[in-house]
Amino acid sequence: MPQAWRPSPTLRISFAVHAGAALGALLAPGVWPWALGAFAANQALLTAAGLLPRSSLLGANLIRLPAAASARREIALTIDDGPDPEVTPRVLDLLDAAGARASFFCIGHRARRFPALCRQIVARGHRVENHGDSHSLIFATFGMRRLRADIAAAQATLADITGQAPCFFRPTAGLRSPLLDPVLAQLDLRLAAWTRRAYDTREGDPQRVCQRLTRGLGPGDILLLHDGNAARSQAGEAVLLTVLPQLLQTIAENRLEPVTLAAALSLRSS
Repeated sequence: MPQAWRPSPTLRISFAVHAGAALGALLAPGVWPWALGAFAANQALLTAAGLLPRSSLLGANLIRLPAAASARREIALTIDDGPDPEVTPRVLDLLDAAGARASFFCIGHRARRFPALCRQIVARGHRVENHGDSHSLIFATFGMRRLRADIAAAQATLADITGQAPCFFRPTAGLRSPLLDPVLAQLDLRLAAWTRRAYDTREGDPQRVCQRLTRGLGPGDILLLHDGNAARSQAGEAVLLTVLPQLLQTIAENRLEPVTLAAALSLRSS
């Protein structure tokens, strides 16, 4: 069911700035340059906040697992942009061999092309989460109606295919606008970012990718990787397939347990 939307402190201040600037310009026309400046500065702040994927200025944003999950030495592997018919099945095999669980942020239109892969993800103990329907590069510029339509389309697709409604949403590249938070509340979704990212859509060197993920790795971390749109190593293989065995070994050596985001937060059936 929809969540009650509560604007973040930043948004509440923004509402006040907008109202104050408009009222000031109306009651004292001579101050309009100051009102316009306040409005422009506020808009710049909101835009900057949307360009920072790990920011919570525009609303709640999961960048680490909660304290209880950290105490259990849990971490979360999150894998974006799939499903991919070449890469995803091999990723699932590697996860199975390590006894690891992951959250796959799937794109709606790709899920409709490869529904069996989404069902396989769930059947093998993982979760499918919402990465939007279009995965548009201009997602952060969408108006509220288009935002809701895009996210809701993916939500309906993924729930229908897998029998599980996603709990989390991640926008394209993590970029968003102030309009996203109320839409997620309407759709009963939580925004999920990450603690550390691999940059594995543009970095083809597996060692560099692995170092980004493992340097300082600890309980509560949320890791971002990609099975779709993955960069290729010099051998021509998706870099995730080379990195994942090394990463899983490091996780095991550090006595960490990879779980789904839903399991870490005890949401719905995990």
